[in-house]
Amino acid sequence: MAAAKTHDEGAPESGLDTAREAPDASIPAVIGAKAIELVVMGLEIAAVFIRTLYYCVRGRPDLGAVVRQMFEIGNRSVVFLTVVMGFIGMILVLQGGLQVKRILPEFSMVGASYLELLIRDLAATISALMLATRVGAGIAAEIGSMVVTEQVDALRMCAADPIDYLIKPRFLASLVMTLVLVIWAAGVAMLTGMLTAYVMFDVNPRTFFNLNLVDTGDLIVGLAKCLAYGAAVPVVAGHSGLHTHGGSEGVGWATTRAVVNASLAVIVLDLILSALGYVFFGP
Repeated sequence: MAAAKTHDEGAPESGLDTAREAPDASIPAVIGAKAIELVVMGLEIAAVFIRTLYYCVRGRPDLGAVVRQMFEIGNRSVVFLTVVMGFIGMILVLQGGLQVKRILPEFSMVGASYLELLIRDLAATISALMLATRVGAGIAAEIGSMVVTEQVDALRMCAADPIDYLIKPRFLASLVMTLVLVIWAAGVAMLTGMLTAYVMFDVNPRTFFNLNLVDTGDLIVGLAKCLAYGAAVPVVAGHSGLHTHGGSEGVGWATTRAVVNASLAVIVLDLILSALGYVFFGP
């Protein structure tokens, strides 16, 4: 009997027995584990953001690195952003005009409503989502490659903080270039929207370019979103890059994670800033 008992204890468990005895496989446990993982990642990203702000004040000055990152972010994103925002402007005005035509065929306020929405929200948010894919993926891939090739470990051995050397220049460059690119993208979307309104609905360009609905609150909310998105994308992508492991496959996962997390950060910040804008400045 003792020999049989010993044999049973050492025998491999079947898949059915493992699933039955594993409480972690339940749906609430999986959701709880994912929630804890999300909270931990949020705290880590917040720590990276605070350390980045610290090194912006007390870190080493390196204007050349900031200028190089401004070129990487701005010059290599402008064509991509111009094409995307050009089509977005045409689509929004076309769909909005068709809805107005179905209810009340009067287009004098189409341009005013479109410009208010564009300046307050759409120009910054859509541009930031595009930059999260283009810039966020590039930052995560570059820093992740440095991690797997042990260049980041070499920085730490030289008593150099990777956040000061790698993330801070990208953070400062992103703050400036996101604002510049959003202003450019808004101009492109205005132009393509105006042309679409003229061609499809015979709206005079002077009638379309109506800024009567745009007030100071819209400009402040739009500017705040530019700065928030410009800060969030490099910090979130840099965090993903610094946590890369597993060689080239890990770099791929870090890039994907950076795009997903940066896009999610943009959406969450859009909700928070839109709510604050409504509270302080009204609709």
